[in-house]
Amino acid sequence: MENLEELQKEYDSIIRQLGDPEVISDTRKTAALSKRLSEIAKIQSSFRKENGGETREGGETILEIRAGTGGEEAAIFAADLLRMYKKYAEKQGWRFNIIDSNSTDLGGCKEVIVEISGAGAYEKLLRESGVHRVQRIPETEKSGRVHTSTASVAVIPQTKAGEISVDPKDLEITFSRAGGPGGQNVNKVETAVRILHKPSGLAVSCRSERSQAQNKEKALKLLQSKLSAREQEAREKELGEKRKKQIGSAERAEKIRTYNFPQNRITDHRVNKSWHNIEKIMEGDMEPIIEAMKELN
Repeated sequence: MENLEELQKEYDSIIRQLGDPEVISDTRKTAALSKRLSEIAKIQSSFRKENGGETREGGETILEIRAGTGGEEAAIFAADLLRMYKKYAEKQGWRFNIIDSNSTDLGGCKEVIVEISGAGAYEKLLRESGVHRVQRIPETEKSGRVHTSTASVAVIPQTKAGEISVDPKDLEITFSRAGGPGGQNVNKVETAVRILHKPSGLAVSCRSERSQAQNKEKALKLLQSKLSAREQEAREKELGEKRKKQIGSAERAEKIRTYNFPQNRITDHRVNKSWHNIEKIMEGDMEPIIEAMKELN
């Protein structure tokens, strides 16, 4: 049992590392970590079959989508990505809960943060992190010209209770009213919560729950997850700088995937593969792409 506990700690550590863009950009490092992750999973699976024991699945995930270059069209693309991931989550049987969002008047999304719960969610989504590019004719474009816009996706493993401690004195907590769609059903009680972590300047918000206490608890959990990811990135920074000298420095800034609507094609530039029937994929039929991403191991 002691060995299994150590293996679980190693498993959780690898999951966090694989959520770091610096690590993902290093194919050798990613391959080694993924191989070790597979080995641990096999040991755990074997133990469960023999003894009926249970271990954590690593399925608690934070998904962040932000509009990039392209103005309103970028915000609409971000909303399209949100819908795609939601549809995919439904097909997987995962729980998909929007924690906070910043929408535009035309139905776009400047920023959205989602909590996803379900077996294997993090492992399947972690390679979605990066810059996604869309090429299409916007509905507002009268001349029929193809526009290019971007949105960024970040996938962060949700921190478990007690993994990251936060001093209450370092927090600035404010409350506001959580408005409904289109300004309707506006709560008269200030249930929305924003937490600022003063030492780091990191701020998070939550308005998805009905009570102030629930939103505060969820926002704090989100803050801890982000602080954990930042801490991991800091630990890897020095090693990351050394890797950049060996493999180049452009990987993090480069787009990972292009959604070309006029040509009905989605291309992932990391594995150099393309898929057609783009509308079906945007409806959540992502499994072929998710499976292809395993080649990055």
